[in-house]
Amino acid sequence: MIKGLLRTMRTHQWVKNLFVLAPFLYYELPRLQETGVLHRDKLVGALTGFACFSLLASSVYVLNDLVDVDADRAHPVKKNRPIASGAVSTRSATIAMVILVATAFGVGWLLGLLFLAALAGYLANNIAYSFGLKRVPYLDVLSIGLGFELRVLAGSFAADVPPSHYLLIVTFMLAMFLGLGKRMHELNQHQRSGSTNSRKVLERYNPNAVHLLLNGFGVGSVATYVVYTLDPTTREQFNTDYLVISSIFMLIGVVRFTHLVRNNPEAESPTEQMLKDVPFLVNGVLAALSLVLIVYLT
Repeated sequence: MIKGLLRTMRTHQWVKNLFVLAPFLYYELPRLQETGVLHRDKLVGALTGFACFSLLASSVYVLNDLVDVDADRAHPVKKNRPIASGAVSTRSATIAMVILVATAFGVGWLLGLLFLAALAGYLANNIAYSFGLKRVPYLDVLSIGLGFELRVLAGSFAADVPPSHYLLIVTFMLAMFLGLGKRMHELNQHQRSGSTNSRKVLERYNPNAVHLLLNGFGVGSVATYVVYTLDPTTREQFNTDYLVISSIFMLIGVVRFTHLVRNNPEAESPTEQMLKDVPFLVNGVLAALSLVLIVYLT
């Protein structure tokens, strides 16, 4: 049962909570370059915030599986989820969900009221999603975008650093891109399986509109990042004119993700696809290396 609970918690989805660390990295990297000193209290705050959001996000996944158990049992892929298959009882899942929420808020209390407010907003947004918003086309994707914005704000509060306007804009663009990618993935699953038991909201999505919006938010994400790297304030902050080079890897990541959600509907989720796709992972490593080399060697 423990293995089933861990699967229900979707620990592989914790990668999304790296957005909680983004404000700390945005604020700290230029100062680390200049002074060589890392603010340990801010790092501890950021990591604690990441842990709280990961636990809370897992509680939300448990809630979703409890709410969707009947629909999941009729789905060709989701029927194998632990709660839908009976590997984890609804009682055990409910107890685990309560423990995860209590732990997240209990530890989050140490990071202050603003962080707790962000946690509460994230939980409220996801409850609204589970019980209503996920049945409203396009508004469900906006709810996903709000969740990522709250991650960034929570990261700012946890590390006690000011939120960046550029970071918030790029995060929203990427979140909408990822959310629309998830819908495209589900539409492809629905089309290939021919099942009539898929989520009803998919029938109200226009595949051509999803395709257009996915491309638009993908291009917008890359364009906003390019503008950020060319901003005089950014160039002065990082003491380099070459940060724009790193946008190449962001473009590659966007293109690769788009390819995966369009052509690989067998996976349960786009996140699972990304974490198993070697080209995507190699691109991510190269992106991180490029940032380090650009910031510290130019």
